[in-house]
Amino acid sequence: MHVAINAHLLSPVPGYRQAGVSRYIDQLLRHLWAMPRPDVRWTVYAPPGVTRSLLAAPPSVALRPSHLPTTQPLARIIWEQAIAPLAVAGQRPDVLFCPLNVVPLLAPYRTVVTVHDLAFLRFDLHKPAKRRYLAAFTKLSVRRAAHVITVSEFTRREVLELLRVPPAKVTAIPNGRDERFQPVAPDVVAAFRSRQQLPAHFLLFVGTLEPRKNVTTLLRAYAQVRAEVGMPLLIGGGKGWRYADMFALVQELGLEQAVRFLGFVASDELPHLYAAATAFVYPSLYEGFGFPPLEAFAVGTPVVTSAAASLPEVAGDAALLVPPTDVGALANALVRITHDAALRADLRTKGFAQVEQFSWTRTAAETLAVLQRAAGQKEPSPLSG
Repeated sequence: MHVAINAHLLSPVPGYRQAGVSRYIDQLLRHLWAMPRPDVRWTVYAPPGVTRSLLAAPPSVALRPSHLPTTQPLARIIWEQAIAPLAVAGQRPDVLFCPLNVVPLLAPYRTVVTVHDLAFLRFDLHKPAKRRYLAAFTKLSVRRAAHVITVSEFTRREVLELLRVPPAKVTAIPNGRDERFQPVAPDVVAAFRSRQQLPAHFLLFVGTLEPRKNVTTLLRAYAQVRAEVGMPLLIGGGKGWRYADMFALVQELGLEQAVRFLGFVASDELPHLYAAATAFVYPSLYEGFGFPPLEAFAVGTPVVTSAAASLPEVAGDAALLVPPTDVGALANALVRITHDAALRADLRTKGFAQVEQFSWTRTAAETLAVLQRAAGQKEPSPLSG
């Protein structure tokens, strides 16, 4: 079987772009390569700067970097819709795997697409033109694709409801855990705490600063119980959009001395930051999967998160779940997790068990099975229907 992969969202440059979909592509490909399948060969279409060593690619992988700057949206759209239909067809793949929402609509070969979330249909996340593009091309792509993968049962339900795709055509395959996140030795945590000038005890949030991460609700809940909690709140994450409201609210609530914005946190520092925290708080309104609670579990940090979207799937019974817009419930959870050492120990134990349910090896095996089924179909799916 010959599988082509659209990996143009794989970032070759360290930074925030290596999170999210780039991480999904990187981890999935590495685990696909590791599977003992000599009958499968791969062709990877990637942006400039992606190398075989970056992909950890074995000889069975042909790498075809683009001459276009496809890490930029417009160039990527041009490649996907104008170049890929014929360029990829020339390599005669049995199936093209597209890891984010969109397939080449005029492709004469079969395609499989992964949908991570449909937040752009639920929230005003983008400028109108981009939102219209995402809505139209995602809808057409899931109809055109031979099969659709989602990263959670929640996103599968979203695809069925919002995009009207036949249930048999959509398979939920959860993401895996990142093996970089492991318990950190106390002396390493102490050295990191000293180097970063972190307090002995603190609550932690990590995520892009944007409205759906629900940081304003966290700030209001923290303000209610600041004295009772007795430790600062640290907020890590790059600036997304409409983040000014968060900084203004800190001033409005008089939290300037209690809340610290850390900015973007490098991936190699994240495990240490989780490990240094008393608890991790992630009250997001909407996630297609939700990596941060899983990362905190893997390190051994107790978690408070919201009972919304995919987060109950990821968290199971290993976190305190609260309604995401209930300020009082979140405030009570902050008090419980900071004051109850037995609760924290119980959540830590459950977190280690929960994280073992998520494996990139499993994700790769189930993805390959979908690709094989799709490759066995005779014709691409029609655009209508």
